[in-house]
Amino acid sequence: MKKLNKHMVIISGGGTGGHIFPAVAIAQELGALRPDLEFLFVGAKGKMEMEKVPKAGYRIIGLPITAFHRRLTVKNLLFPFRLILSLFIAQRIIAKYRPAVVVGTGGFASGPLMKAAARKGIPIVIQEQNAFPGVTNRLMASKAKKICVAHEGLEKWFPSEKIHLTGNPVRKDLTNIGSKKNDGYKLFGLSREKPVVLLFGGSLGALTMNQAVNSRIEDLKGLGIQMIWQTGPSYISVAKERIKEAGATNIQAHAFLEKMDLAYAASDIVICRAGAITLSELAIAAKPCVLIPYPAAAGNHQMKNALAYKEKGAGKIVENQNAVNELVEVLEQLLGNEELRKGISESLASLARPAAGIEIANEIIKIIDQK
Repeated sequence: MKKLNKHMVIISGGGTGGHIFPAVAIAQELGALRPDLEFLFVGAKGKMEMEKVPKAGYRIIGLPITAFHRRLTVKNLLFPFRLILSLFIAQRIIAKYRPAVVVGTGGFASGPLMKAAARKGIPIVIQEQNAFPGVTNRLMASKAKKICVAHEGLEKWFPSEKIHLTGNPVRKDLTNIGSKKNDGYKLFGLSREKPVVLLFGGSLGALTMNQAVNSRIEDLKGLGIQMIWQTGPSYISVAKERIKEAGATNIQAHAFLEKMDLAYAASDIVICRAGAITLSELAIAAKPCVLIPYPAAAGNHQMKNALAYKEKGAGKIVENQNAVNELVEVLEQLLGNEELRKGISESLASLARPAAGIEIANEIIKIIDQK
């Protein structure tokens, strides 16, 4: 291979926002520290990174790779062919762009790219968001130069000498949200007289959480709260009709929240899934929270993430299957116990790592400058 291009960084990861948003945040921090760097993203065709990455201002190439389903499915028959083709394309990308470093943030698209880089001796940096590492990152750990993690205790899966505890990079607009509270009230038309509960299940929504609100909307109506309910696009019409039917004027439904920083800023309590990036955002926002881990997450990693926070007093957990029956009661507990809310906020704040993106970027720059 020709001499590596010291100005080129390839970042690969995707499939979910939990892999995409850290990848973009790392590129932004690197670009701020080293304006001479160029970036190329590699993702999976048809997945959300193909839209989100260009929207953030970066080039992306899609591989035909798909996930290997843990249950028996016809799609698995095509997996070997898609994997071989993706490896071939990844090798061509590496040969063409000759990056100084490849960064993998997890997800099945990053596997072929990191493998192709390893074959050419190109240094690899892995960023692992979860308390339980994903399959791709576990498989590639032995090839990595550095592994940046967000949780302690990952020596079980990664070589200890490669691990660097950095936390997860999160969007910059979440810093100093305390100063944005009035802007949040204004944007969502909220009163300062009643507590605000923010409920969201990721960019696509969460069906179980939506059903919990739907079925208990009369109870929520009577709690004396205001609720910002992010439903996802597929449930928004159902939610709005249910709010109208129940006369629950204290609840507002949104398909998607463009100004997430202002939603956090306005809220007093947050109800959400337990994805790694969401938890890192919660720590920075330091908002008392109820976590409802997604049970079908690979390796049940959301429950592991949630338990890691609960053990430190940084949140309450409601299991997915109990959401309809228990969510309102747990919310009432938080609303009625100021000391509990304060304790959760303080524990969350102690877990916050607002400089995570800069730390990761600095580790990558050290590797680039070694070459």
